[in-house]
Amino acid sequence: MSQVNDLLAALADIDPASELAQARAQRDAATRHTQGSYEVLFGQHDDDFPLPARFALAAQVAAWHGEVTLQAHYQQQASGAQHSARDEAARAFAERLSFRPVEATPQHIANLHSAGWTPRGIVTLAQLVAFVSFQSRLLAGFRLLNGDSLASTQHAVAGIWHNAPRTHSGKTALTAFTQQELGWEPWLAAKPLHEFTTEEKATLARFGHSDSDYFRLLGRNLPLLEQRTLTDKGIFYTSGGLARAERELAATVVSKVNGCIYCASVHARKASQLAKDDAAVQKLLNVSPGAELSHGQSPRWQAIIDFSAALSVTPASASQAQLQALRAQGLDTLQLLDLVQSTAFFAWANRLMLTLGEPFLPADAQG
Repeated sequence: MSQVNDLLAALADIDPASELAQARAQRDAATRHTQGSYEVLFGQHDDDFPLPARFALAAQVAAWHGEVTLQAHYQQQASGAQHSARDEAARAFAERLSFRPVEATPQHIANLHSAGWTPRGIVTLAQLVAFVSFQSRLLAGFRLLNGDSLASTQHAVAGIWHNAPRTHSGKTALTAFTQQELGWEPWLAAKPLHEFTTEEKATLARFGHSDSDYFRLLGRNLPLLEQRTLTDKGIFYTSGGLARAERELAATVVSKVNGCIYCASVHARKASQLAKDDAAVQKLLNVSPGAELSHGQSPRWQAIIDFSAALSVTPASASQAQLQALRAQGLDTLQLLDLVQSTAFFAWANRLMLTLGEPFLPADAQG
C-alpha cells in the first residue's frame, strides 16, 4: 500500500523503512481494510447522510479525541456542510458515543428519527463516530511506537455499566460482567433478510452472519460492514505476533473501560479458553467501576491491561512508560502493533454495541 493510499501512515508520519512500517506490511489485511473502511465511509454519496456533513462531524469527533492532524484532514473536506436541527441531533449522539457510550438509550435513537434520520443514516452515523474513535486510537498508538508522547494523561479505570434489571423490551438484563453466552437485541430494527439482494445475502453468508440481528442491522450499510468485518479479521485472526489470547484480553479490557457487557462476555470467554486461565480473566471481569483493572494480574498481563485501558479513554492517554513496560515483558514491534490494533478496534465495536442495542440473558441460561 503506497503512502498516498494509506491515510494513517501519512498522518502519523511513519517512516517507510521503520519497524512499524514493516509490521504494518505484515498485517496487510488490517492495514488495507482500515483504509478501505475510510474510503467507503467517505466515498458514499448518500442523501441520508451527505458527504460534507460526514466530514464535518468526523472533524468534530477527531477534535474530541484530541487528534489534531486527523481533525485537520477532515475539516479540509467539510466545505458546504449545513447546520440544522438534524445536524444538532447527530452532534449530540456523536458526543455521547465518543465520551459516554454506555449512557445511550433507545430514546436517543428515537431523537434521531424525530430529527429526520433514516435507519440507514443512523447506522452510518454510528459507524462514522465509532470508526473515527478507532482511527484516533490507531494514530495515538502509532505515534507512541514512533517514540512520541501523547498529550492526555488522564487515568484509566473500569467504567460504569448498565444496572437496570430489564431490557427495553422486557427481557432479563445483565447487571454484572460474565463469561456466559448472551443475546443482543437492537433498538433500531435490523434489515429483514428478504430485503437484501441475492448478492448482499451472499456477502452476509460469507461471514456467517445471515441470522444475526446485529449484522443485519449494520447491513443497512453493507459495503461499510464488509470492510469493517475484514478489518476485524485482519486484526484478530492473523498468525504470529501477539498471542490470540492476549488480543482477546485487550478486547475485554476495552469493554471494561467502556462498560460493554456483551463484548466483554464474548472476548473474555475466548481469552479464558485460549490462555487456559479462567481465574485471571474472571478477576478482570469482577473489577468494580473506578477501580484498577490490572490489580492482581501477572506482570505481563498487568502491562497489557494498563496499556490497553489507557489507550481506551477519550482522549487516549497511554504513555511511553507503559510501552516500555510492554517491551520489558518481551513484546516486539509486531506484537505491540497487534496490541494497539486489537485495543483500537474495540473502541469501534463497543460504541456500536452500546448505542444501537443491548444484551440480555437468554431464557435457557437463567435459573
